Amino acid sequence: MAVRLMKQCTCLLREATRLVPIVAPVGRLRLAGVACKTLTSSVSSPSSGSLTELLGKEQVFTPYPEHQEVDYLIEKATEPEKLLELLGTHHSLHHNQAALILIRLSYLLSGKPKEKALLAEDARFQQLVRLVDSQITSVWHGTLVKLLRSLYTLVPPRSSKELQSVEQEVRWRLRRLKYKHLVFLAESCASFMKEQHSQELLAELLMHLERRWTEINDSRTLVTMMTMAGRFSESLMNHLEDKCLELVEQFGPDELRKVLVTLAAQSRRSVPLLRAISYHLVQKPFPMTKGMLLDLAYAYGKLSFHQTQVSQRLAADLLPFIPTMSPGEVARCAKSFAFLKWLNLPLFEAFTQHLLSRAQDVSLPHLCSILLAFARLNFHPEQEDQFFNLVHEKLDSMLGSLEPALQVDLVWALCVLQQVHEAELRAVLHPGLHTQFLESKSPKDQSTFQKLVHINTTALLEHPEYKGPFLPASAVAPSPSPSNKMTPLQKELQETLKALLENTDKGSLEVATQYGWVLDAEVLLDADGHVLPLRNFVAPHLAQPVGSQPLPPGAKRIAFLRWEFPNFNSRSKDLLGRFALARRHVLAAGFLVVDVPYYEWLDLKSEWQKSAYLKDKMRKAVAEELAK
Repeated sequence: MAVRLMKQCTCLLREATRLVPIVAPVGRLRLAGVACKTLTSSVSSPSSGSLTELLGKEQVFTPYPEHQEVDYLIEKATEPEKLLELLGTHHSLHHNQAALILIRLSYLLSGKPKEKALLAEDARFQQLVRLVDSQITSVWHGTLVKLLRSLYTLVPPRSSKELQSVEQEVRWRLRRLKYKHLVFLAESCASFMKEQHSQELLAELLMHLERRWTEINDSRTLVTMMTMAGRFSESLMNHLEDKCLELVEQFGPDELRKVLVTLAAQSRRSVPLLRAISYHLVQKPFPMTKGMLLDLAYAYGKLSFHQTQVSQRLAADLLPFIPTMSPGEVARCAKSFAFLKWLNLPLFEAFTQHLLSRAQDVSLPHLCSILLAFARLNFHPEQEDQFFNLVHEKLDSMLGSLEPALQVDLVWALCVLQQVHEAELRAVLHPGLHTQFLESKSPKDQSTFQKLVHINTTALLEHPEYKGPFLPASAVAPSPSPSNKMTPLQKELQETLKALLENTDKGSLEVATQYGWVLDAEVLLDADGHVLPLRNFVAPHLAQPVGSQPLPPGAKRIAFLRWEFPNFNSRSKDLLGRFALARRHVLAAGFLVVDVPYYEWLDLKSEWQKSAYLKDKMRKAVAEELAK
């Protein structure tokens, strides 16, 4: 029975072998022949070896030739001339060796543009390129992707038919390439494809990378893909972020740094991924270098991702590195923490001390970055006099040579920190500088002009000795603000104030002043604490004159200022520099200020509590004024 069954299997296998197409791979035909021989011999001789044993005896595939002398010469060559000599008649190069010579040439000439230009004109090099082109279909996959990268660096772009031939061959093989080869193409060739307008190849490469993204199983490949290819495809980057969440536990500190810097460079604020990375940075005691810490601080600042424990660790780990930092690194670090709105007093005092100890090495651009960071956080160093003497010493001689927008930023920062000099006010309020911003409609220039209005207000209210120039009255007139969506706090505050005042004549909401600030509400009280109608009395803080009666004796103007969560330093009740300047200006304009911070308003649940809260705030403001 067993012999009969084996005979039937043999007949079926012979028939299948006969029906195999002529173009079938050689290895498959040989395998079929071996199987037929094995089964036949098994029938005739039961003691013969098994099919597995016979297959092991005969080599079915021979894809790689043995290592030859030419291969050793290619690997050991240190000069392009020795590689070109291999094209002589005494060496017969097979299809892969010619490609390897081109790859080695690319490696040897890396960073040598003059020698590359001479090589492109060499007849032997042109012969080599033609030889590779004639054998391109036989080049192995791994060699092919390296060959494409080498040709991008050696051959003039888009002027070589051979380069286009290699690109076309890569396109045909994309489906058969291993994922590691696709990653290599993305890492080393994607930028060249973008620059040299190989859009079709790049599009197909990204399509295959996206379709096979689940094949990524190691952190290095994932980080490489995010860094090199993610910026070319939104959908691919979305998949890579998902894969990153899956593999983030395997990441080391350098890989976490690369992922964060990549997200920052692409302005991708992926909150789940940022939370996962932050968790591992906090929980695992990674040893981190100064460069890693600076990059992490930059990435978190650029993405405005506030994570208290990460900020604390970054500040604590950076503190010992301050003495070894350059002024540029100090400026970069201060700017990053300013974006994070994280004021770590020991760290910023160390910044100040470091700059003062190396005052001669500090360039004006670095000093400007540090000054703007201090102003954003409203940070006043302990060595305030020495620091600002250094600032004024640098600015006195070089302020006029800076870009107009940067001049405005620096003087505005000095106004925030209450350290501005009359000469600096005069420099930016001069008509020759502010006219260009007044006439521009771009958002950036309008923001700069708004800072000029704040500088003008500082000159008016805080520097009575300053005699001009000032901005023209028509320029500081408040323009209608865009209809931004109201915040919950703003909406609730307005509703409570309307109910409290009962009459629109007794108060005003959203009062735009000539000082560049908008009051949430304005109320006028007489000496007995009763609300007076605003329209009857003069209002010098408005650009357009309203009313004619002078204020009665003892009357007080009260301004309500709403402070939202973004107006404060992170995890602090201290206002950022811009909002501290606003409050100071309103006080200098003669108002009593009623502050309504978000952290107090959130505790009020009922309308009665909110109304009572505002009344109590008004009484306290008046009492404090009388106590003075």
